[in-house]
Amino acid sequence: MNAEFERLDICGVTTEKITAAGTERTVLTIAPSVFEELAVHAYKEISHFLRADHLASLRRIIDDPGASDNDRFVALDLLRNAVISAGETLPMCQDTGTAIISVKRPARIWTDGRDAEYLTAGIRRAYEELNLRYSQLAPLTLFDETNTGTNLPAQIEIGLSAGEVYELLFMAKGGGSANKSFLYQETKSVLDETRLMEFLAEKISSLGTAACPPYHLAIVVGGTSAEFALKTAKLASAHYLDELPREGDAQTGHALRDERFEQRVQSMTETLGFGAQFGGKYFCHDVRVVRLPRHNGSLPIAIAVSCSADRQAVARITGDGVFFEKLEHDPARFLPPTAVEEEIASESVTPIDLDQPMTKVLAQLAQCEVGDRLSLSGTLIVARDIVHARIRDMLAEGQSLPEYFLTHPIYYAGPAKTPEGMPSGSFGPTTAARMDPYIPLFHEQGGSLVTLAKGNRAPSVAESCATHGGFYLGTVGGPAARLAAECITDVRVVDMEDLGMEAVWSVRVTDFPAFVVIDDHGNDFFAHVKSGTQMTLSRTRTAADGDEL
Repeated sequence: MNAEFERLDICGVTTEKITAAGTERTVLTIAPSVFEELAVHAYKEISHFLRADHLASLRRIIDDPGASDNDRFVALDLLRNAVISAGETLPMCQDTGTAIISVKRPARIWTDGRDAEYLTAGIRRAYEELNLRYSQLAPLTLFDETNTGTNLPAQIEIGLSAGEVYELLFMAKGGGSANKSFLYQETKSVLDETRLMEFLAEKISSLGTAACPPYHLAIVVGGTSAEFALKTAKLASAHYLDELPREGDAQTGHALRDERFEQRVQSMTETLGFGAQFGGKYFCHDVRVVRLPRHNGSLPIAIAVSCSADRQAVARITGDGVFFEKLEHDPARFLPPTAVEEEIASESVTPIDLDQPMTKVLAQLAQCEVGDRLSLSGTLIVARDIVHARIRDMLAEGQSLPEYFLTHPIYYAGPAKTPEGMPSGSFGPTTAARMDPYIPLFHEQGGSLVTLAKGNRAPSVAESCATHGGFYLGTVGGPAARLAAECITDVRVVDMEDLGMEAVWSVRVTDFPAFVVIDDHGNDFFAHVKSGTQMTLSRTRTAADGDEL
């Protein structure tokens, strides 16, 4: 891959000459401390900084006359988030992810064979020392589990390679983007350009926006096994396979990358209507298409995305030392001029006072249309899967819905650790669909009439909103650091403290961004987009004068 590297001040790499089978060779020896220190550095870097090309892609959205208002708003919000995250206090996303390391280890490099153990120690240190979140659950029984409190175990895969360079790809994969990895078992009949495009249009549309687009989208066609197709898609979404050959070989059957077809898929994604979360054309930053060999009776097709928290970087260990891919430490240089920021911020927005009685909140939302942008101020109640399951059990036992579910909007979100002196750690929205099964029951009890999260929801939620007068508000997925730094003024636990991070929280917010996604008539933005219905929030500007079409 084409990347710029910088040398790290990590000692412990030495070279020595040995004689084996009468031949003198120079071998590289890596001390255990190198792996631990490198992992600490890597997870600090990728939690706070992004690649320059990713940031440049966000800026291009803002500068594109064909981008929708919502494309531009989301892109600006993500750039502002990157600037705050670069302060190295708040991580860019509250879901600081599963630690994944893919290693290429040359046989002629010497270690004591416990490389994964030392990398794991570095991951543990990084998650303890930084304001990151512990998300890994250990199974106690088939149905019972508990948080490990370390964000371990990590996923570390070490494979032998040729050459003289020990290479590591570090990734932090949040649940949202990981959940948008899909495998389809197809047949030879799909290997036709028209049929494959039709197949991909359907499957890519089903990704929705819960994983925080714009996406880096990867598609893998073929594979000697299903699991290898999925692994390849993950690596391709990180741009780790960009240097693959562009043509195949009948003898070796090596993988290839099809740039022409990538452009076709990219163009198709611009017509889907999802845009950068709330309408427009920027559903994807870019597309990678990889073709693999396959068994003649099997055709796996894998799809994966890297989200707005595009967290990965490559490290290399050579005889010259330890080198790490250079990430962008000055994201502010990608911000547009102040006048453009003010223009985007001033676009039509409706303020909502969340501390007025719920009946008045509902009445004010009823005056809005699907797609309208909101600015929320007041109290939100944060509750996710475990809380919802516990409350469902309480209702089954004859208890009432907690008062806070009746009187406040429910925000599906989760916090990272709170830095000293700040009201909140990075605190962004969770995928709304995880709470879909609970909505009809809670609506019947008069609760959860206003919910706030990211992504699309099941038809049953829209139906329940129409029946009970509820609303689902979407917020931008991705800018968790900005929300913590600029929108959240107070966070405290109000119930179920024993659940730790998953407890019920009361959060005070100011000028918190949101959009009406489902209204009290059951109108659903995402359903309209999938059906091709024109929505007001997909307005675009003309290249000539900036007027809305």
